[in-house]
Amino acid sequence: MKDVFGKAITDYFNGINDADISVHSKDFEDDTIPVHYLFRDFSEMPKIEQLALQNTKGSVLDVGCGAGSHALYLQEQGHDVLAIDTSEGAITTCKRRGVIQARQLPFLEVEGTFDTIILLMNGTGIIGSLQEIPAFFDKLKSLLSKNGQVLIDSSDLIYLFDEDDLVQGYYGQMEYKLSYKSIETDWFNWLFLDKDNLNEEAKLHGFNCDIIYEGEHYDYLAKLTVQ
Repeated sequence: MKDVFGKAITDYFNGINDADISVHSKDFEDDTIPVHYLFRDFSEMPKIEQLALQNTKGSVLDVGCGAGSHALYLQEQGHDVLAIDTSEGAITTCKRRGVIQARQLPFLEVEGTFDTIILLMNGTGIIGSLQEIPAFFDKLKSLLSKNGQVLIDSSDLIYLFDEDDLVQGYYGQMEYKLSYKSIETDWFNWLFLDKDNLNEEAKLHGFNCDIIYEGEHYDYLAKLTVQ
C-alpha cells in the first residue's frame, strides 16, 4: 500500500505543509486529517488520549505510532517505549524526532512482552474486520507481561445510520482509502467497535474490559487485562 501517512508526515517535518490527508469512504462524504495534528504535544491532545497516557505503566508498545507524539511524551515520563507503524516514512520521522525505539512492523509480527500496549486514534481500527478479532486478542495475550494492560479507544458509529441500514452486517466495519497530493492507497478495512461488543469479545477471549472514559461524541477509552 502506498505510504500516504509517511509522505505527509515527512513533508510536514521538512517544513512542507500545503495539503491535508484526505479520507475517502464508500458510505460517507470525504473527510480530512490535518497533518499538523499528528505532531501535537500533550496539551493539544484530546482528553481520551491524555487519560490513556496518564494511565500508562512500565514498558510500552505504541501501536500505530504515526509521527510519534504519544511515544515522545511517554519517553519524557521515563517509560521504555517501542513505537511501531507500517509506514516507513512515519518511522523515519519518529526517529528524527527523537523516538529511541521505532520500527516499521505490523502489529501481528511484534515480539517481546510489555506492561502497557496503547492503541489510540480509534485503536480498534487495526483489527480490520470482525473475523480478525480472535487473532488480535491472541496476539495481545502473547505480548502482555504479567499484570499488563491494554489501553484502547474507539467510537460507536450507530448514530450515523438509519435503522434500515443496520440489517446488513455490522455498522462499525468500514472501508476507506487515503490520499495525499498525488498519492492514493487501495481500499482497506477499518473497524470501529462499540463498547458493548468490545466487552463481549474481550470476555470471550479471556480478558476483562473496563471502560475508563466516555466522551461526548460516542467515543470511549477501555482498559483490557487478562482474566
